[in-house]
Amino acid sequence: MTKKSTNQKIYLASKSPRRRELLEQIGVSFDVLMLRDSTERPIDVPEHVIPGELAKDYVTRITNEKAQTAWNVMMQRNLPIRPILTADTAVVLDGVIYGKPATPDEARMMLARLSGQTHQVLTSIAVTHYRHHRECTQTSAVTFCTLSKDQIDRYCDSSEPYDKAGSYAIQGHAAQFISHISGSYSGIMGLPLFETAKLLSEIIYS
Repeated sequence: MTKKSTNQKIYLASKSPRRRELLEQIGVSFDVLMLRDSTERPIDVPEHVIPGELAKDYVTRITNEKAQTAWNVMMQRNLPIRPILTADTAVVLDGVIYGKPATPDEARMMLARLSGQTHQVLTSIAVTHYRHHRECTQTSAVTFCTLSKDQIDRYCDSSEPYDKAGSYAIQGHAAQFISHISGSYSGIMGLPLFETAKLLSEIIYS
């Protein structure tokens, strides 16, 4: 089989501006593929945790469901067929999965629990193209300093905690709360670049 160009354009099935910035950082050419063509439509892949589900199983399941949904959307819309990249991130402390906060009170609760603790950030990525599918999950550890109620309140009064797993963005103002990380900085942001480049290469050359 003739090798395809590593410059082949892909679809990023994510609305996250952080994932777009990270792909641009490593020179990947992409178009954003929105799974919903209208905000009035229900969410195609509900990000609910199944009771008893482990964090790694959760992020892997959601990422793979997004990949299948995105492939179906691409075909239904008669779009040019390209590799599709999907991802999902979860923040985990003591086995509890913290997703995106629905309210300011929920964001405050999450940050209070992360305060003074070391938690894990799991980001699962998948690349799908025809019959080829590759998936992996990257795990990093993040240590927060002890946060005062005033620090939490001021942070939650900004727009930053919302639409973020665990109610914080490492690349934003929350960087001042983090005393140590172990793992992938880009993975904590939502797209581990080493693993992403590897999976894209495997799919493009498969």
